[in-house]
Amino acid sequence: MSVRDTSIDPRLIESARREFLEHGFLKADLKTICENAGVTTGAVYKRYKGKDELFCAVVEGIVGELDSFLELRSGVDFSALSDDEIRESWIMSYESMIPIFHLIESFGDDFKILIDRCAGTGFENYSHDYVEKMSYAYEQFYSEAYRRGIAGAKVSHEEFHILLTSFWSAICEPFVHNMSHEQIEEHCRMICRFFDWAAVIDMK
Repeated sequence: MSVRDTSIDPRLIESARREFLEHGFLKADLKTICENAGVTTGAVYKRYKGKDELFCAVVEGIVGELDSFLELRSGVDFSALSDDEIRESWIMSYESMIPIFHLIESFGDDFKILIDRCAGTGFENYSHDYVEKMSYAYEQFYSEAYRRGIAGAKVSHEEFHILLTSFWSAICEPFVHNMSHEQIEEHCRMICRFFDWAAVIDMK
C-alpha cells in the first residue's frame, strides 16, 4: 500500500501562492506551479480538481478567519446591551479597529491574492459579498439604536452598503499597495478619524 507524500502539499501551496500573486488567477500557469513545486500535474490532480480548487486552498485560511471575525462581532444579543454599550459600538477607535488590520497582516500575501488576484474564480465577488455581511451586522446594531432613540437619522440598506463599500475598500487598500506595518497602523488611525459612524446615524 502506497503512502501519500504529504510533503508535496506545502510546496504546492507555496508555489501556487507565488504564481497567483505575480500573475493573478487567470494568467497563472498550472504547469509553472507544478515545476516550481517539483511535482507532476498528476500529483496536483490527485489533490485538487484544478486551478480553481488550488486557488481556494491558498485563500481558505484568510477567508475563514475573516468570516469568524465578523460572526464574533455580529452574533450579539443586541437587546441585552445597555444604551452606553450601544453608543460605544458606533465610536471608531484605534483599539477597536487595529485587530482587523493585524489579522489581515498575519496572512501575508493571501489577502492580496483574495482581493486583488481573484478575477475568474469563485471569489471574484468576495468584497461585495463581505460588505453585504457587514451591512447586515451594522444594520442590526442600527435598528436597536434607532428603536431606543439613540440614532436619530434614518439610514437605508442601500446607504449602509455604499458607506461600507468605501469602508471595506479603505481597509483593503493598504495591503493591495504593500504598505509597511508602521504605515498600516497610521492608516488605521486615519480611518478612525475619517469614518464618523456616530455622525452617520445622528447618535443622541
